[in-house]
Amino acid sequence: MLKRAVVPRDQLFSKIAGGEIESVVMGFPDRYGRLVGKRTTGQFFVDHVADHGTENCDYLLTCDIDNQPQTGFRFSSFDLGYGDMVAVADWSTVRILPWVPKTALVICDLVATDGRPVEVSPRTILRRQEEAARALGFTAMVGSEIEFFLYNESYEDALSRGYHRLRPHSPWAEDYNIQATTHDEPVIGLIRRSLIEAGVPVEFSKGEAGAGQHEINIGYATPVEMADRNLVYKTAAKEIAAQRDRAVSFMAKPNFADVGSSCHVHVSLWSENASTALFPDTTDPHGMSKVFRHFLAGQIATARDFTLLWAPTVNSYKRFQPESWAPTGIGWGIDNRTLGFRKVGHGSSTRVENRIPGADAISYLAFAGAIAGGLYGIRHELELGSPYSGNGYTASDIDRIPWNLRDAIDLWRDSSVAKECFGDDVHHWVLRAAESEWEAFNKTVTDWEMFRYFERI
Repeated sequence: MLKRAVVPRDQLFSKIAGGEIESVVMGFPDRYGRLVGKRTTGQFFVDHVADHGTENCDYLLTCDIDNQPQTGFRFSSFDLGYGDMVAVADWSTVRILPWVPKTALVICDLVATDGRPVEVSPRTILRRQEEAARALGFTAMVGSEIEFFLYNESYEDALSRGYHRLRPHSPWAEDYNIQATTHDEPVIGLIRRSLIEAGVPVEFSKGEAGAGQHEINIGYATPVEMADRNLVYKTAAKEIAAQRDRAVSFMAKPNFADVGSSCHVHVSLWSENASTALFPDTTDPHGMSKVFRHFLAGQIATARDFTLLWAPTVNSYKRFQPESWAPTGIGWGIDNRTLGFRKVGHGSSTRVENRIPGADAISYLAFAGAIAGGLYGIRHELELGSPYSGNGYTASDIDRIPWNLRDAIDLWRDSSVAKECFGDDVHHWVLRAAESEWEAFNKTVTDWEMFRYFERI
């Protein structure tokens, strides 16, 4: 496992005292997985923030993507007065951001004003699944592969065009193509180098199957640390592209005529001290231990109920198309990319890949769902069926991913397993977040409707 490369607290203080760092971002993921929080001046951070934290309005976990308050949440509302929550520094997350001058980032945990953890904070939701694994004697490890599209336009230009006729940075699919991706290196290479400088270990980058599409692979880690790395990765990619008058998008399906962008999630379980991999078994025909089989069986059994954690937006469901590299069926296979789940790796690298999440997934929730489903299978000793060896897109004997956000909402709402794994408060928060997104979509007239109906209906 790659080790963290973060800045100790005393070193951060020294850099502030020496003038190397002038601003400290106290940040955390919001309801959409975006980095939000406050920038504090260096000395004020040392004198008043480092130990106390920063107050933030609790609507940040319930408002919509435009920061407009949404009704129906138990956690925060106008009826509850929209009070404060406190962002408390996690000192294992301090990073210097080379793409923002003289700036450090501290990722925070959220607590109520009485000091209790905010249970619906994405970081806390994932931490609870880490704890659930430890309670069973396991250490969970997670890796992920997040794809994105790089465009020639800046974000301002893209908005001024109404996001129409955008030009991918390459007009061709760049999958594994070194010549094509060299053209993109002024942006992609800078993202890689900046992430490494910020303590996010990068393994490689590659062109992907879409025009202008890329993937940057980051070293695997424990779940919260891996999700933190993805938070920095997505933030860095957008900010660095913007500085180069380019735009990147982590939408699941920005162009229906092209492939979508995924966030494949790889999970393995290790011994309590993380010294021994528990998924491989040399006596099994497929090299899979009993723990692995129960874990994968649990992921498959809960996949439809947990789809909201992997596909949280209306756009997410446009990605699930036949023969598009995104799965439509919830089956599993040995190194079979046509299915929702894939057994990959050998020996200590043996792991399960969940191919359902899109690039728009919130890493904290996507990882929590993958771990919770697997642990459910272990607790209930679920049996794993035989691997599917054919084309999963045409398979008639496997379940299907929900067709749209509305169907996924219904599955989550009625899921006793989701309540068992996450508790009532988190279950309600995820449900209400998805419902409010669906309600917003249904209050909008789309371009498709105008072109189809304006004159001809």
